Order: sequence, then C-alpha cells, then structure tokens
Amino acid sequence: MDKRVLETILTDQAEELVLKQNLRFCHRKEEDHIDLKSIQAQVVIGVRRSGKSTLCYNALTRKGIKFAYVNFDDERLIHLTSEDLNDVLEVLYKINGEFNYLFIDEIQNIPEWYLFVNRLLRKQMHVIITGSNAKLLSGELATHLTGRHHTISLYPFSFAEYCDLRRIDVKSRTTKAIATLRAAFDDYVQQGGFPELQFIENDKDYIGELVNNILRRDIEQRFNVAFTSAFEDLSHHLLNTAPTVIVDKTIQESFGFKSPHTAKNYVSYLKQAYLLVGLHKYSPKSRLRLAGEKVYPIDVALMNRRSDAFVGDNLGWRLETIVYLELMRRYKSKGLDIYYYIDRTGECDFVVCENRKAILAVQVSYDISSAKTKKREISGLLLAARKTGCDNLLLLTDHDYEDITQDGYSIAIRPVYDYVLAP
Repeated sequence: MDKRVLETILTDQAEELVLKQNLRFCHRKEEDHIDLKSIQAQVVIGVRRSGKSTLCYNALTRKGIKFAYVNFDDERLIHLTSEDLNDVLEVLYKINGEFNYLFIDEIQNIPEWYLFVNRLLRKQMHVIITGSNAKLLSGELATHLTGRHHTISLYPFSFAEYCDLRRIDVKSRTTKAIATLRAAFDDYVQQGGFPELQFIENDKDYIGELVNNILRRDIEQRFNVAFTSAFEDLSHHLLNTAPTVIVDKTIQESFGFKSPHTAKNYVSYLKQAYLLVGLHKYSPKSRLRLAGEKVYPIDVALMNRRSDAFVGDNLGWRLETIVYLELMRRYKSKGLDIYYYIDRTGECDFVVCENRKAILAVQVSYDISSAKTKKREISGLLLAARKTGCDNLLLLTDHDYEDITQDGYSIAIRPVYDYVLAP
C-alpha cells in the first residue's frame, strides 16, 4: 500500500479513537488485569463489540500513557499482508513521534501477525492487542507467543456494569431503590449487556447483523465452511435452544452433515468465535468430563434479539445463562473450573472447583413458589453436595431470599440480581 494512503488511514483511525474522550464509560474490572508495565503482550479477547477497544483505550489513557494505534479491522486495510507491517510501523512513528506503547485492534486479520508482535517485544515495545475472531483464538497465541503474552477475557457488560453505565444505585436498600434495581434487572434479562446496545433502539437489527458478521467473516471464511447454509441454521438453532447439551450424532442427523465429526467442528468454531461458551460435566474421570458438553450463549441478547428467535419467554434459561457468565467472570480469571453435575438421579446446574475440591454448588430456578419445583431444585443441590463433598450451596431464583437447613446442609436462597451484584 502507498505510504501516503496508509498515513491518511492511520491518521483517521487516531482521530476516531480521540472521539472516545467525549463518551462516558463505566469502570470494568478487567481493566485492572492489563499490566502496562509487563514485557509480555497484553491480549484482550472476546466476542465482537464487547468493549475490548474501549477497555484498552481506558487502561492507557487513565495512566497518561502515550501510545500509537492501528485497527486492522478497517476495510481499507483488508489487503495488507505481513510484509506491509513494517510500513505501518514507519507511518505510526511519522504520525506519533517516539512511542513505546502500541495498541493494535484485531491484528489477527493480518497473516503471520505473531512474527511482527514477537519482533516488537524483542525491541522492548509494550504491545496491547485485541482480537475477537477464530483466527486469534485458534492456537496462534499458544503456538507462537508462548510465555510472551498475558490473556484477558472480556465479556459483554455484567449487571453491575450495566447499572454503573445507567447510574443506578446498587447499594441503597430503600423500597424505591430496590424497585428501581429490580426493574433494571428485568430489562437486563431481556436486553443483555452488549455495550452499544444500551444506546440503540432497533436492537434486533444490531444483534442480527452482529451474529451474521461473526458467522460469515470470522468463521465461514476462516475455516472454509463448505455447507454455509446448514452451518448457519445450526448456529441459530443452538442460540435458540441454549443452554443445551451437545450430541454430535443428533446434530449430524438433524442438519444432514456427513459425519458427527463435522458437527463437532462446527460447534467448535462457534465457541472459538465466542458466540457460545462450553460447560463440561463434573466427574473425577477425564473421559467422562469431555462427554455431554453443554453450551451457553455469550450474552442473553443472542437468545432473543435475532430474527426467528423463540427464547424470549423462557426466563429460566436466561437466568441460568446470566449466572454462568457471572461465574466465569468471577472464577475463570482466577484459574478455577466450573462444571455441571448430572447422574440418573438428578442434576445441579453448576459446581465450582479449585483444583479438585468443589467449593460452590449453584442451582438456578426462575420460580420456586411451587413446592414440587422447590423440592426438585433443592434435591439437585443436595445430590451435588453428597457426590462432590461441597458444603457451600446456593439456590438462585428471580426474587426469593431465605436461608434453610436440610439433611444437615445449609442452603442460601437468593435473588439472582442480588447475587451478581455481591462482591
């Protein structure tokens, strides 16, 4: 690319980034996980439009750090190759002068990007990278930046961040404050946490375009998906039915794939692109943990904010998804594992383990006003307690608040909105 054209593009991008100064942002805890003093590349990964660029921008500007910026998701840079990256660096120096921090958006769009990053790291450059599609998440980091990168996973807004953005008081316990908080949570359950959605009225078009963009650009092109129509049908089916257990053979037969292996690959692509997140079964045996994986959408907006979506009325699924994503925010970053428990006598939604020790069992049910429903949910918790040795039991519902003791176990019953706001 002509360097004069490249200079124009990179100057435009720098001006676009400056416009963020006029916006109000909520503080996100993942910002504190970015180590700007580290010699490792700081890599922020997650689904498209979850706020990765804003997070990195805030981390840099709040520390008063001078940095250069390039966004490789710009359609004007679509034909750049790894051989052009040195020209990009040269133009950035011309625009910015001396700098020791480089912020790169969506670098995985450039083939062999990791060679460029490794060279910068050898020169003691501090590199901050974002990536959202399968190219970055499919192994290049582990293969080519082993020991030279620190990964931060970012999800769409949690409910706490949602409240922060909307300036909703989460600490007051007056009748009015609690009612306001409950109303906000009801909205969050339906709308989800994609940052830009908070300022858009036609959210169905937004989510539909986002999903199609991920399916077609980040997956079908990257993996040369042969049966694109069937793949997209499967993708929307899983978003409609999640949380659901994946059975490769059933998927193969339902969508006419040639083998269960094809079905397994397609589900893997959806997870790599962060449209879906997986949950394995609890078992001391590794082989059993890998069987019967359950999948959840990365945000509840994906469940009903698409054309031909039919999940809107199943509030139990939505609450369960919100809880799982909150557990991932709290425990995955600390290296803990999350499973679900099931055997022929019952099941429990989530079991959190530190090393091999179960430290928390969680059951989620929208409404336990029925004695039969309440008994079933508590039985699932007690089953998990007996089978895993966990004595920290939590039943999350839409609005109940109670502490009970049964069969020698203490069980805390809490509203989901209250739990996800707790420290």
